Amino acid sequence: SFLRYTLENAAAQITELSRKEDSDVVQNLVMTVQDRYRKLYQCITERGKTLEDVRKQAKQFSESWHLLVDWMTEVEQTLDTHKEIAVSHEEIKQQLTEQKDFQKLLRSKRPMYDATLKSGRSLLEKCQSPQDKQHLENMVSELRDSWDTISGKSFERQHKLEEALLFSGRFTDALQALNDWLYRAEPQLAEDVAVGGEKDLVNNLIDKHKVFQKELGKRAGCIKTLKRSVRDLTRGSTADSRWLQEQMEELECRWEAVCKLSVSKQSRLEEALRQAEEFDRLVHTFLDRLADVERALKYGVIPEEEEALQEFHKQHQESMSSLIDQEVVLESIQTLGEQILTSCHPDSVITIKSWISVTKTRFEEVQTWAQQQGGRMQTTLAVLEAEKEEVHRLIEWISSAEETLNLLEQEPLPVDMEQTEELITKHMVFMEELNQKVPEVENATKSCKKKHVPKKQSSPKRKSTLKRQPSIPVPFENLHLHTPQLCKLVSSWQQLWLLAHGRQSRLEEHQQRLRELEEFANFDFNVWRKRYMQWISHMKSRILDVFRSIDRDQDGRISQKEFIENVLASKFPTNSLEMTAVATIFDTSTCDYGLIPFILQAAYFVTSHLLGLQLKGEPI
Repeated sequence: SFLRYTLENAAAQITELSRKEDSDVVQNLVMTVQDRYRKLYQCITERGKTLEDVRKQAKQFSESWHLLVDWMTEVEQTLDTHKEIAVSHEEIKQQLTEQKDFQKLLRSKRPMYDATLKSGRSLLEKCQSPQDKQHLENMVSELRDSWDTISGKSFERQHKLEEALLFSGRFTDALQALNDWLYRAEPQLAEDVAVGGEKDLVNNLIDKHKVFQKELGKRAGCIKTLKRSVRDLTRGSTADSRWLQEQMEELECRWEAVCKLSVSKQSRLEEALRQAEEFDRLVHTFLDRLADVERALKYGVIPEEEEALQEFHKQHQESMSSLIDQEVVLESIQTLGEQILTSCHPDSVITIKSWISVTKTRFEEVQTWAQQQGGRMQTTLAVLEAEKEEVHRLIEWISSAEETLNLLEQEPLPVDMEQTEELITKHMVFMEELNQKVPEVENATKSCKKKHVPKKQSSPKRKSTLKRQPSIPVPFENLHLHTPQLCKLVSSWQQLWLLAHGRQSRLEEHQQRLRELEEFANFDFNVWRKRYMQWISHMKSRILDVFRSIDRDQDGRISQKEFIENVLASKFPTNSLEMTAVATIFDTSTCDYGLIPFILQAAYFVTSHLLGLQLKGEPI
């Protein structure tokens, strides 16, 4: 924040002391830095929230893990120190009751164990450090092994107690214990029990079913022992024997039903795991692809240059094509999610529905953003196309106007003043139309930046008394033209501009020449001389000083050209035709111009007879 504040202050100071063009550049740079700062700050904030969530999750996992591991360590020591299985029937039943109570306690700890195991797996998926990942894997493995150990020892002790109860001679109690166990197991294996859901929950269900299958396998020996014992006891035809045989047949039927249900549940769990893994893979792949598309769309600034815009349009089309592909994946996710929900475990219904909603919402967000960006890009393309059409129209107009001017330039200029004025009027109409096109050309080249041209230091030159023709300023110079079409437009416009102003100058010069010819038709040297004398008198100058200023080398001789140019360069109202006639009147006779006063001389020999000057080169 301090660096940003310092940068903004420095930019403000530079802007105050800079030209407008440089100020715009500085402002653009500051806006770019501010935009990148906002994005960086947003990323830092999001990362901070993510790290805080992971920290809380890691803390909760660590606390739950330590509580469970400490409890299981204590329970394992208790199981190891349990007294030996009793011999008497009453003591065996008492130990079996205590074991059943422990089984209830173990089942009550199962949700906490599942939640901790799920949290550990989630942290493993997010973990990036190899050391942390190895540490988490060790913790999860230790937790699972400890749970499996105490579960195995608990089931082993219960199995031994049931066998002891059976061998103690109390077949009725043994039958009752097995029937109770089968009654409790059968509802959990029913076909209508939902086993679908997310991957972690299905894995937990599979782990539970594996434990049940181990317990089922251990009780198979009890069933065989009971069958042998019942056969030995029912060799007679007593009523008790028939009752025991009926009880055994009922137990065998229920046992076979439980075994079939166990196999069926195993198949359903395997299918549920396949669906859960496929659903998990589709969801995460879908969200990753959407994130890639969103990054390309969200942070892609639409360029203004044609080539860059076309490339950006190509990338946008690829992103839209990818979105269409992801829409098919979204349909697969929704279809598979609905299939899972038909047989979904209650603990996983909310999770599956949440994933379906999240994928749909994320797709709609990215699709909306893509459509908005596509709309802006289409607008930019339309503007660019309109600008190209405008440039093309201007080029065609310039070409037509240039061709017309070239044809007019080939025609000889009229000698009649009215026709000349008519040509000038028509050309002024064209110049007005040309000036009206200037804003259109400026609008067409508004995206072009100006080049920085250093000012040239002018070297001191000798002042000249001659009037220079004003140079025609060339428009749209020093521009960075980024397209050939704009180069052609500016080049054609500059050529037309110079051509039009050149024709205007020639027409005005021709008109002036015609006027001078009209005025020269009635030229009278005496009148001219009087005007010149009055002008000299008004300027409070002496004619001698004037001609001395013309005669720079002070040799008493001036050329006809020097005389004409200097008089024309002064503010005396005359023209080149009159000056040529005046210079022609002068002859080459010389006299001492210092002896004859200028004011007493009234003849037209104002130069040669009064001043005694002789024109250099060609005689007058």
